[in-house]
Formats: sequence, structure tokens, C-alpha cells
Amino acid sequence: MPTNEQRRAAAKRKLERQMVYRHERAKKRRIIAVVSTVVVVALVGGGVWFLATNNVFGNGDAAASETPAQESVDKAENIPTAMHQIPKRTAALPATVNCEYTKGQEPAAKPNTPPANGEQPTTGTVGVTLGTSIGDLKLNLDRSLAPCTVHNFVELAKQKYFDNTTCHRLTVTGIQVLQCGDPGGNGMGGPGYSFKDEVYPELTYGRGVLAMANSGPDTNGSQFFIVYGDASNLQAKYNIFGTVDEESLKKVDEVAKTGTISQQPGQGDGKPKTPVDIKSALVAN
Repeated sequence: MPTNEQRRAAAKRKLERQMVYRHERAKKRRIIAVVSTVVVVALVGGGVWFLATNNVFGNGDAAASETPAQESVDKAENIPTAMHQIPKRTAALPATVNCEYTKGQEPAAKPNTPPANGEQPTTGTVGVTLGTSIGDLKLNLDRSLAPCTVHNFVELAKQKYFDNTTCHRLTVTGIQVLQCGDPGGNGMGGPGYSFKDEVYPELTYGRGVLAMANSGPDTNGSQFFIVYGDASNLQAKYNIFGTVDEESLKKVDEVAKTGTISQQPGQGDGKPKTPVDIKSALVAN
């Protein structure tokens, strides 16, 4: 039978073990807390990096993909009125170029038949009228700028691909454009195929320019944007394939002045407060 002294020694050892156990548990909790904080900071930092480096006017635009939790209406100011002159190519294209439209992994946002691959002329213009909820928008497509892009746009318009769609994105700060061409209306959709870039180093962007949106090199599909104001910060990464006339731009100006619904005050990027719905896209004969 243990003596009193032995019982006291055993109790002391038990207390010491408990103290060590509690110390180790507290140490583990501190480590877990520090690691959790680092992970959270990394995730937040990664999110900021993604938003800062994501393609400016790409398909699958995050800013336009969902309704902001806290809506802020940002309005366009200081819209320039001078029409932008598109720089010509330093070397003219040959009489025809080979256009290829490659099926992608993502399904089409709306049923369509991709344009046929093959040679397309590099001269001439095509008129297209977008009948919209803010009035007719007159487009002049120019094959000398981007023949494969013009062919693609015309084919989609003839198939009524743009009919009954909405322009899902308006930017009013820094770069001033209206982006359309996704039947899903959230900036994530395309025709289910893509084609190569038709850009050249001299390209610059400004009021009246009609260009293709993309999500990286050679990812052109159906989304396009109209530059109604300043876009001098854009790099030469987006196919310019035509222009928009002054009267049409004035209608877009009014939409920009009513504002865009942004995720954060001052962001200036989101769905237009005044909807721009495309009812029809008619190609001139």
C-alpha cells in the first residue's frame, strides 16, 4: 500500500504531466492561429493580385459575372468628343488571308454554326445595324483591319446570334467602353469556338473604335466592345475590326452618364444602370 509520501510524489508527477500537456495544447493553438492568419492573408493577397492582373476586357469578366453585394453607381465624366483615328498597318495584308475557327472545350452560349475555314478578302467594308433598347447603333466593319474578325461577326449576325442579348459590361473610369456579345449576359459566354488575333503594334484605341474582347492570346469569340470615350491605356491586344458612327456614340454617352453598377464605389466597372439590350443585328446587303 503506497505511503503518503509516495501518493504525494505521484500527484506531483500527474500535475507536471498535465501542465506539460496544457502547454503543448496552447502552443499548438498558437501555431494553428498563426498558420490560419497566413493562409487568409495569402488568399486575400492572391485575390487582389488576380483582380489587378486579370485581362482588362476579357471573356469571363469577374466584375460583370454577378450582382454586386453593395451596389455603387459610378457615372462617366469627361467623355472626349473627338473621334479616334485608327492607325493603318505598316504593311498591307495580301489580297486574301486564311481564317481558321477552332472549336473549344466550352459549350456555345447560344446555338450557332462556326464560320467555314478558308480564304477571306482583306478589302471592303460591311455595314451592320444593331437595333437596341437605346436606339440603332451603326457599325462599319473594315476587312483591311481584321478580315477574319469581320467574317466572324457577319456570320454570327446573320445567324441572329446577337439578337435578344444584352450588353453586360460598362466601364466609366480610366477606360470607357461598352461590352456586349455574350448571350448569357454575364460576361462568361462565347460561341463555342475561337480564332486568332489580328493585331499589330501600331494599334491604339479611342472614341468610335469597335474591337473584340478576349481572355488571352488567340481567344476571340463573340464578345466585342464599343469605345465611347478614352481607352488610351489599352495595349494592342484587341482586334479592331471597325468603327461606330458619332450619332450612335451619343446614345452610348447617355448610358454612360447614367452610370454603371460597380462592386465598390469608384471602381467604375459593372453592368450599365440603363440596360442596353440588342434586339437585332442586321447586315447591310
